[in-house]
Amino acid sequence: MKGTNEQRAGLLSGIGAYGLWGIVPLFWPLLKPSGAIEILAHRMVWSLAVVGIALLALRRWAWIGELIRRPRKLGLITVAAAVITVNWGLYIWAVNNGQVVEASLGYFINPLVTIAMGVLLLGERLRPVQWVAVGTGVAAVLVLAIGYGRPPWISLTLAFSFATYGLVKKKVDMGGLESLTAETAVLFVPALGYLLWLGAQGDATFVSGGAGHAALLAATGVVTATPLVLFGAAAIRVPLSTLGLLQYLAPVFQFILGIVYFHEAMPPERWAGFALVWLALTLLTWDAFRTVRRTRAQAARLAATAATPTTPERTSPATGADSSYAAREH
Repeated sequence: MKGTNEQRAGLLSGIGAYGLWGIVPLFWPLLKPSGAIEILAHRMVWSLAVVGIALLALRRWAWIGELIRRPRKLGLITVAAAVITVNWGLYIWAVNNGQVVEASLGYFINPLVTIAMGVLLLGERLRPVQWVAVGTGVAAVLVLAIGYGRPPWISLTLAFSFATYGLVKKKVDMGGLESLTAETAVLFVPALGYLLWLGAQGDATFVSGGAGHAALLAATGVVTATPLVLFGAAAIRVPLSTLGLLQYLAPVFQFILGIVYFHEAMPPERWAGFALVWLALTLLTWDAFRTVRRTRAQAARLAATAATPTTPERTSPATGADSSYAAREH
């Protein structure tokens, strides 16, 4: 019963995390007239405040000393911080400039980009179905480029930056809360410096926009940290395959919001490109489930073989022959 409750809690946490990431396009327009860079700077500053309070409550500080003593790991954190800055900033700009659908495409093709980077950078080998999926994804990008009259650079930048972020995070191997704290700590000084400079120029909206606008800018920290905490709770309670499926909730919600709420255009060529992307993701999902089933079946067979008692060998005193073998022969 306890295990079932844990899995249910993990599933709900995962749905909550990806659901919040899916509806976050509704939040960024509320921060206008702040520009994307000002919003990004506030997101960095207030995120550090939120995760700092969380770590203070949990008394999880021991990792900081270890991180400082490992310059290579600290360097990777800095790279992760720089990459996620590009991702966050471009996403905010895209949403506030009527490009929600194209932004959602970036997170649809992110798994395909991650697979491609695994082949190119890590020397991983793909199964045939994975090759077909990646090829279908490339065809989708070409179709969308023709439809847009340009490459879907917002989607590609979001996909490649987030895939790079995931690759670096894998090498860093830190918990979600600790990792976000380290990344925002790296970003805190330049972000705060930019906000102070903006205030000195008289262009900061934190004060000029009134108390309500200031509260919304401060809430960027909660908006950033809350889904991450939920994701961390889900990651330790549900199988990785389940998380892999849940990750599509966010771009699906974003795509629906782009069409239904923001009324973005979807000409036929864009539908064709998205259809190819969804076909590629369907192939990936099917192949992943098939591989998991095969692996589990093989593990079950090996476990059954290991659990089968073996008949002890008995040697004939007269001939030294294996009498158990003779019995099997007859």
